[in-house]
Amino acid sequence: MKIKNIACSWSGGKDCCFALMEAKSMGYTPKVLLSMVDEDLKTSRSHGLPVSILEEQAEAMNLTLLATPSSRNDYEQNFIKALKCLKTDFEIETIVFGDIDLIAHYEWLERVCRIAGIEPVFPLWNRKREVLAKEIVNSGIKSMIVSCNERLGESYLGKIYSSELIEELKPMSVCPCGEDGEFHSFVIDGPLFQYQVSIPKLPAKKVDDFYFIDWGI
Repeated sequence: MKIKNIACSWSGGKDCCFALMEAKSMGYTPKVLLSMVDEDLKTSRSHGLPVSILEEQAEAMNLTLLATPSSRNDYEQNFIKALKCLKTDFEIETIVFGDIDLIAHYEWLERVCRIAGIEPVFPLWNRKREVLAKEIVNSGIKSMIVSCNERLGESYLGKIYSSELIEELKPMSVCPCGEDGEFHSFVIDGPLFQYQVSIPKLPAKKVDDFYFIDWGI
């Protein structure tokens, strides 16, 4: 039987990690994490995480990180180039995404993958958010909040994503998956990890109406 290697569009967060786990259960073999990063190759474009810490995640999973620099203006062009690179340099025909139900982004991904000639896989697509949130926690993925909006506030930075946290978010009318942009997570451990990624206690900073962990970059 031919080995079905797969790449994952990687933000460092819980959704893409769970999607990669689901893809593995479907018979795919994880090989490469694709992250779009700033032109200086220091931080990720999606969550503003240090590339060095994404590399630590990749090492913990024994995977390759393909960090692709891009400006906002050239993002689509460079994303397509990165997808083509997965095919030519890594012989990968399929990439997994952790999208849940935002149709505009789903359609964009379908289009750019079609241009690049690579197959997109969406294991989490159209799952009910609260059910999915509990599945992620129960899967053994351990993640922490690394950025959040004013509704949650600075005190939520560094909190572990858990069943208790999901219940805590309900009366606040916050999506349990953070799908509407209320918060972003970073995976520090899980079934795909050979060891836990350690995060030092760091100060917070506020940019507009969002709180972030200040990585000192």
